[in-house]
Amino acid sequence: MSSSATPPAPIPGSGPKAAPAASAVPAASAAPAAPAAPATPAPPAVTDRRRWFALAIVMTAAFMDLVDVTIVNVAIPSIRQDTGASFSSIQWITAGYSLAFAAGLITGGRLGDIHGRKRLFLLGIGGFTVASALCGFAASPEMLVASRVLQGGTAALMVPQVLSIVHATFPAHERGKVFGLFGAIVGLGAIMGPLLGALLTQWDIAGLQWRPIFLINLPVGIAALILGNRFITESKAPRALRLDLVGVTLVTLGLLMLIYPLTRGRELGWPLWGHLSMAGSLLVFLALVLFERAKARRDGSPLVELSLFRVKSFAAGIAVQLTFGVGLGIFFLVWTLYMQMGLGWTALRAGLTGVPFSVAVSCAAGISVQKLVPRFGRKVLQAGALLMIAGLLLYIAVSERYGMGVTSWQMVPPLAVMGLGMGLIVAPLTDMVLSEVPKEHSGSASGLINTVQQMGNALGLGLVAVVFFGSIGDRLAPRQAGPAFAEAFRHSLWWVVAVLAVIFLVMFALPARPPRHAEGVDAMDGGASGRGPGEADAPTGVRVSGEASESLADADAAAGPGHETDAASGRTPALTR
Repeated sequence: MSSSATPPAPIPGSGPKAAPAASAVPAASAAPAAPAAPATPAPPAVTDRRRWFALAIVMTAAFMDLVDVTIVNVAIPSIRQDTGASFSSIQWITAGYSLAFAAGLITGGRLGDIHGRKRLFLLGIGGFTVASALCGFAASPEMLVASRVLQGGTAALMVPQVLSIVHATFPAHERGKVFGLFGAIVGLGAIMGPLLGALLTQWDIAGLQWRPIFLINLPVGIAALILGNRFITESKAPRALRLDLVGVTLVTLGLLMLIYPLTRGRELGWPLWGHLSMAGSLLVFLALVLFERAKARRDGSPLVELSLFRVKSFAAGIAVQLTFGVGLGIFFLVWTLYMQMGLGWTALRAGLTGVPFSVAVSCAAGISVQKLVPRFGRKVLQAGALLMIAGLLLYIAVSERYGMGVTSWQMVPPLAVMGLGMGLIVAPLTDMVLSEVPKEHSGSASGLINTVQQMGNALGLGLVAVVFFGSIGDRLAPRQAGPAFAEAFRHSLWWVVAVLAVIFLVMFALPARPPRHAEGVDAMDGGASGRGPGEADAPTGVRVSGEASESLADADAAAGPGHETDAASGRTPALTR
């Protein structure tokens, strides 16, 4: 079935509440027959079973996507040792995924609205599974990088459909419970990702070393593909924005022209073409702005809604998201390299060391949304930035004091402080940024926030070549490598401290206290996109395109009573409820 059927029909799979809504008008004209219409117990029971199966499938897909990102960082040293990958290839194994995801995120959401969310979800998860197989069987670093880019692109088709499918499948009164389950699953995924990656790498199953971290997706993806085809019901947006492929091309080209020279420049001796490429990226971004203005006038469906930047809090929030992504993109990669290649720790020990960080992020995120932000507003986010700075300074001090003999237990205090600070920022940030955005643009705004966040992460990973490997230089001899990595790690942390100081200052442009929303903060809009260690987001939500949230109001209009979103923002109930 498809939502493109007759206009009065509800969105398929929206539960037993939807059927009476579709027939409400005819029933009113025939008073004696009205009471008999709802008396059909069998179909709702079947529908109930199908929708919970559908929920389990999309939860599994979101969990798989999250774990796949956090699982990779801990295996990077093993990948380098096995494949002989250069340091720039290591950066692209992680940055390529983020870049492809960022470039395709908004387009993936729009394709689902146009062609059907179930269809795009299945296409995305099928492509993600194939890409995982290619990663697992990669015969060279170049093949692994290309396969990771493909993974990011297919994730951009899959992930934006999650919220839309949930919204079309469950009535409004059940969504709070459903999103609560999502929060628990995603929080678990953020913690399990590094541990699972460490275990699979450490076990060296069948002599495959790091490869099982990707191959584990195959049975999960195949099962989700088969079951999703059977249990997920198709739905589309009654009216969807048009694609902006030129905008996507310009964004991708500009980022490649900027990030590629950063990752390769040090190894190649900073050639002239690298400087010209980075300078030329500015011209590409200028062309993007001019094109988006023209497209907005022409058909009203630009990739980037430039008028949003007239809202001071939104423009400041985008700057915070971008720089936050840069800082964390730097930190998580150099942290992994420091522990495993500098200190010589096993993947399992490195993975276990990160657990306090993930737990602290999850705890602080829930408290900030439910208790602190409603009372103290943006001061909570600024306190989070200061806590992260304090944690980084403490980490620098611990690393300098204990040197190569530092233990996991000695890292727990700085990591816990950093995690608490990060949790105070990422959970409420999107709601704060969107608080002054006109409701008709809330979907485009949230999609842009998600995209910029991933772009910042890719840029941060590219900058690792400058702030980390540039500090190491040629000191890679066996006796020098460990101390060189430790010194480069501390040097990189000072860069992250500087980034967070800028974030603290920019936060003054955010609203002192965001307007109160009936449902609190919408984590499902991408405020916290479910990233744990290894990515720039916290484990309090699921990454979804703003295009999904933009189409929810349209979906409600088609579904009739019982399918309401937040009237103020077009967003759904909070995960943190």
